[in-house]
Amino acid sequence: MKKFIVFTALLISISFAAQAQEAVRFGFQLSPTFGWMSTDDNTINTNGTNVGLKLGLVGEFYFQENYAVTTGLGFYFNAGGTLAHEREGEYWRNSEISQECQDFFMQNGPNLKYSVQYVEIPVGLKLRTREFGYIRYFFEPNMGLGFRTQAKGDVRNAGDECNDLNIRSDVGLLNVFWGINGGIEYSVSESTSLVGGLGAQFGFVDATKDDDIVFIDGSSSNTVQEDSKGVLRAIVLRLGVMF
Repeated sequence: MKKFIVFTALLISISFAAQAQEAVRFGFQLSPTFGWMSTDDNTINTNGTNVGLKLGLVGEFYFQENYAVTTGLGFYFNAGGTLAHEREGEYWRNSEISQECQDFFMQNGPNLKYSVQYVEIPVGLKLRTREFGYIRYFFEPNMGLGFRTQAKGDVRNAGDECNDLNIRSDVGLLNVFWGINGGIEYSVSESTSLVGGLGAQFGFVDATKDDDIVFIDGSSSNTVQEDSKGVLRAIVLRLGVMF
């Protein structure tokens, strides 16, 4: 969180330090994503990806012709992924899970899929080249803050009755992330450009709540608190238009 605050303050300072703002551009993005989750616990493994979507508004505030502070407001649909647990236990304990679905937590290797929706506010620094014909190339590091709005969970291979469970109480409210984007802008008119590129997004705070109980050696009399750090990752296919 401290890194996010420092980075944001730095970009705001850059924009205000400019003597005159060259231009302001707005647009929107419709960007498919391929997300997954990973943890720092070697008994919990990545076991599936989510195909998601980023949809929202984008703003670029230029303090020089080819340098801009970027921000926006958007939705990130179906973030998350599937985690395979090698140990039995009591998972998603803050949510209302039927006994039938809880029984699958007692089987070897329960696979738990997270499907999370966030409202995101990114802040970045965009660097682009001069125009070659109708094309400019750009590079954009950023950081951002996501606010969880809803979260669904599936107990994989447990039947339809264990899909689309409300696990909002077992997913953290905030997701802090950093990312890198790169690609091209193609000018279709003097003021309108199509944007295409590729990016990566990396969460660095725990997206899950550590209220679960893990059984050691399959015994309910020998348990520990589950305290892994589960983070979100994603590859983003950047698509949009700027005006």
